[in-house]
Amino acid sequence: MTLKILIADDHEVVRAGLKAMLEKSDIRVIAEASDGVAAYKLAKKHHPSLVLLDVRMPEGDGLTCLGRLRLDLPDVPVLMFSAFDNPTYIARALALGASGYLLKSAARDKIINAIRAAASGDSIWSKDDLRRVTGALAAPSIVSDNDVQLTKRESEVLKQLALGLTNKEIAQSLGISYETVKEHVQHILQKLSVTDRTQAAVWAVRRNLL
Repeated sequence: MTLKILIADDHEVVRAGLKAMLEKSDIRVIAEASDGVAAYKLAKKHHPSLVLLDVRMPEGDGLTCLGRLRLDLPDVPVLMFSAFDNPTYIARALALGASGYLLKSAARDKIINAIRAAASGDSIWSKDDLRRVTGALAAPSIVSDNDVQLTKRESEVLKQLALGLTNKEIAQSLGISYETVKEHVQHILQKLSVTDRTQAAVWAVRRNLL
């Protein structure tokens, strides 16, 4: 049976490469998107066997799109496909219900096998992926939501942090200094009673702050 998939990536060369890679397999690309908003609309229209979704895209990033797809199309598996081996991205993808997280550097056979497995309903999360983010996902909530008093700027920084941006990228996005971002991040970790950025990102995801 032919698997009909939707691929979403903001680089045309990546989409073209994937189509060429899948040409002689049992997987057919039925729709393409260059951003998360378009991917969501096309998934609702075509109801594909699987969505192969990039993480960082303009006009709606892949992880935000993933969250919407899992709510509105829970029977359509979503496989994240990224150039970034980022623990925050991986933790968010797992928390939001992705079937797995593939790096773009993966070999052709691995990509094809992952698509087939995920489309059939299997999880392709590796032991290494799970080991890296288990601490963040299982971290107990030491403070209640009512005890967390974030300033407006800290909330803005937390949202950017949860999107996987570095301190430098957050500084550029918000128009503040790198040192100021570092200070905000430290305050956020203290207020949330978490030990790292990944745990803070998962905290934000679970409270629908994105």
